[in-house]
Amino acid sequence: MNKIDKPHLNDDLETWLRRSTRDRVGRDFLFEKIDPARSAILNVDMQHYFITPGFQAACPMAFDIIPALNAFNRAFRDLGGLCVWIQTSADDWAVENWSNYAALQSGERWDRRSTELGEDHEGYGLHPDLDTRQDDLFITKTRFSAFIHGSSDLDRELKQRGIDTILVTGVATGVCCESTARDAMMMNYKVVMVSDALAAMSLESHENSLKALYGLFTDVQTSDQVLTHAQASRAVIG
Repeated sequence: MNKIDKPHLNDDLETWLRRSTRDRVGRDFLFEKIDPARSAILNVDMQHYFITPGFQAACPMAFDIIPALNAFNRAFRDLGGLCVWIQTSADDWAVENWSNYAALQSGERWDRRSTELGEDHEGYGLHPDLDTRQDDLFITKTRFSAFIHGSSDLDRELKQRGIDTILVTGVATGVCCESTARDAMMMNYKVVMVSDALAAMSLESHENSLKALYGLFTDVQTSDQVLTHAQASRAVIG
């Protein structure tokens, strides 16, 4: 297996995770069995609005993870896993009854968000460098979490496919990715944050989010580690 480049993985985080996991469960990973046939990658918000310079919420780190994220999706598809692309919408129907979020921003910022994340705007679209496929699943959400009631039909789509494990990638680690991961765990999914395929506005916020989620809500693994476990599980299942 070719190793996937890790554009912002801090060795100190990896050391902390492995030591913590050994202390917690006596092994290197919380989830060592990852059945690709029952697992899905949730690629969260890899849209122009969150990636491309010039858009209001552009995160430079998000562009840097595209090669690793693409390689991970390709390898996981080859193992029989499901790839899901989740996009945030700010159309009028999507932000209805969310006045508290609007109140946290200036009117100018809220109007710009509504425009640039409108489904007829370039900002809503997935970045063109992403390796999406026709057989992937495409989901629109209206809140930070894709699982919170009324945000999307993701839970129904995954349950129809027998998915019990989700692998979270995308942007931003501590916002939509973390919100989705927390809700998924409480809806009885096994959740892994894929550390080198996630992005935040800073390395510090990225790592703080992963440490906050680890253990109580999710495991944290690199894309290579996930693929190693998925390959081994698939070999055992046959």
